[in-house]
Amino acid sequence: MKTGIIILAAGSSSRLGKPKQLLSYKDKSLINIVSDAAFATAFTPVIVVLGANAELISKNLKLDYIINDSWHEGISASIAAGMSAILEKEPDLEDVILAVSDQPFINAEIFARLYQQKISTGKGIIASRYAQTTGTPVLFNKRYFPQLLALQENSGAKPILNENRDDTETIDFEHGHIDIDTETDYNNLIKD
Repeated sequence: MKTGIIILAAGSSSRLGKPKQLLSYKDKSLINIVSDAAFATAFTPVIVVLGANAELISKNLKLDYIINDSWHEGISASIAAGMSAILEKEPDLEDVILAVSDQPFINAEIFARLYQQKISTGKGIIASRYAQTTGTPVLFNKRYFPQLLALQENSGAKPILNENRDDTETIDFEHGHIDIDTETDYNNLIKD
């Protein structure tokens, strides 16, 4: 089971005006919620990709991290940087799971279900399904590693999903649509 996890946490949180990775929910920062979920799995290695506010965020991290100096180019640059780093650590990786740092309801079970769905369906891409869309966290088999390494622009890995629908399966992630981009998003989260 050579499956690694890349946590994408390099963004500047421009719409929020402060590092969303450090926002607190139920006494944990968002970056530690996803880090703890990844750490609670059997998947290894786990790498966090930092960029904007890296010095501040890294002080709160319990996991290995890299700094993507090209973070301002968008999420695609962070995915490519994370892929390079994780394959350097584990060249024989079979699968990689991409996760983000602003889904407060992520947990280890969701990561495990992605892998289980891959085993049971044999599909090369297993995405999370929520709010009439598919997204993160998402598992990619190694046959997609070259495409992930070559990502550019700011579209993330979504085009790979769209181009390979026949090789894509999903799992339900009930609260996956809840992510934090604005102060309103955060206020709605913490008032519940």
